Amino acid sequence: MTPGAQDAWPRRILLVEDDAVAAHFAVQVLSARGGFDVVHTPDPVVALKRASSEYWDLVLTDVELPGMTGLELVRQLRLVAPDLPVAVMTAHDAADAAMRILRSHADEFLQKPIRPAHLLATVTSLVARGRAARLAAGQAVLAIGAHPGDAEIGAAGALLTHRRTGDQISILSLSGGAPGGAETTPAGESALAALALGATLYREQLEDTQIAEGDPTIGVIRRVLESVRPAVIYTHSFHDANSDHRNVHRATMMAAREDARVCCFQSPSGTVDFRPDHLVTIDGQMERKLLAIRAFTSHAEVRGYLDRGLVTTSASYWSRFGDGRYAEAFEVARQGAIAAGQPAGTAAGGLAL
Repeated sequence: MTPGAQDAWPRRILLVEDDAVAAHFAVQVLSARGGFDVVHTPDPVVALKRASSEYWDLVLTDVELPGMTGLELVRQLRLVAPDLPVAVMTAHDAADAAMRILRSHADEFLQKPIRPAHLLATVTSLVARGRAARLAAGQAVLAIGAHPGDAEIGAAGALLTHRRTGDQISILSLSGGAPGGAETTPAGESALAALALGATLYREQLEDTQIAEGDPTIGVIRRVLESVRPAVIYTHSFHDANSDHRNVHRATMMAAREDARVCCFQSPSGTVDFRPDHLVTIDGQMERKLLAIRAFTSHAEVRGYLDRGLVTTSASYWSRFGDGRYAEAFEVARQGAIAAGQPAGTAAGGLAL
């Protein structure tokens, strides 16, 4: 992906506009002049689906849309993505009763024709305010996996525990699941899994079986860290037979700030040297974890470790050293600063498999 300003993750705008001329104008101003990553759709139904399953900094929408009014769209957006800023563009009289109602639901109201400088300034301000609000709402937590499904298998329960306490959770999947960087996991599967967890999804296309411990892996991770600024990071353990997993562990340790707590999850390819010293009880999160894992249907035949029974058995095994029925086990690679949202765990005493 193309990095945004100052090497941060791109500022993403979802533009909903059925007028081709108006859409072209907005894309040119925001993309060419503002450096935003603008995705356009004329269909409000498509916009709702994408808003509920992908990370966006802002939705910019027209009032007159096919099959749905601007007010209906904004109301639905508030349900599927309540914290997502929304700006509305219209040529209608701002004093109109319907427009007054719409204005009360949107973060900003732009009267057409819109001057380029005004559009750019408004969008820039909304994006900055939105990111600041998300950071202030709770600590950020990031799970990094080499392949689609890795982070969900290893740490979905812990992520859900963080989310329950008000933390903002994100997942970075570094490859598409095949040699050569080819995409074998449909984007919708990763998005569906992230939706089940309430996580923001970041996806990259590094080459499976060839993920390096240095660049470009470190650079990709640093860009996401700059955007998310996590207090807690979950990633692969070094004690793993899969070379991609080991290299992602090394790259994460190089890229992460010293004040971030780094916890390493166990993969099905983990070795007997995996020595957890932190357990998270996930009794209340187990079904949701399994729901997220089931999203990866295209891998079910070739990745037996996605099997519900295996995932459940592993969680049941680790619970023997804790105080519940199911648990996830982690090696704490870096202590960092433990914030209030850190899920409570039980020391596992460095127990071997």
